[in-house]
Amino acid sequence: MTPRVRDMPAPRRAKGLVGPAMAKVFAWPFRWALAGFLKAGFHPWHLTVLSLVGNVIAAWLLLTGQRALPAVVLMVAGMLDVFDGSVARARGEATRWGAFLDSVADVLVFGALFWSLAEQGHQAAAAFALIALVASFMVSDLRAEAEAAGVALTEGMAQRLERYVLLLLGLLIPGALLPVLALLAVLGVLTACQRGWSAWRRLPVSR
Repeated sequence: MTPRVRDMPAPRRAKGLVGPAMAKVFAWPFRWALAGFLKAGFHPWHLTVLSLVGNVIAAWLLLTGQRALPAVVLMVAGMLDVFDGSVARARGEATRWGAFLDSVADVLVFGALFWSLAEQGHQAAAAFALIALVASFMVSDLRAEAEAAGVALTEGMAQRLERYVLLLLGLLIPGALLPVLALLAVLGVLTACQRGWSAWRRLPVSR
């Protein structure tokens, strides 16, 4: 049966700074796109692989010193990343591979950006990129460890959507990369602390 747009689920309730607002604004475009992916016969792994390839290309472009073009590639890869989970849930094919590959993509992009900035002598920006990378890895790892213990840990002011949006702004707006990376580093550390505190309160502690 051909999927109907009105039957498509809205975007999952997102937490973070911009997630809730974007979920409301783009609810119907999201439904249209999701119906299109399902009608075209896409499976979640198709979108996951395409998104990962996009992140690899963006990382390589960042290593060459480019900024605007990798931002465009990341924009496409980010949209594919949004829909792979939704297609998986619609088809009943959800797995935990998505979160792992998200971490791999963050390592590729922020790692390439760190290397490129360090090579160009932008030490402060490179340091912030490295801190943002470590913080994003900690945020993902805390969630994975909590889920393994049976606790859903999804809160956090700066999640993957916020990181993507801020990074795109930093890459596309001249002179914005340093302050954006500084903001990503601060928000990443705060989010990791926020999840760590939540895990400490909610997970059982051996006495």
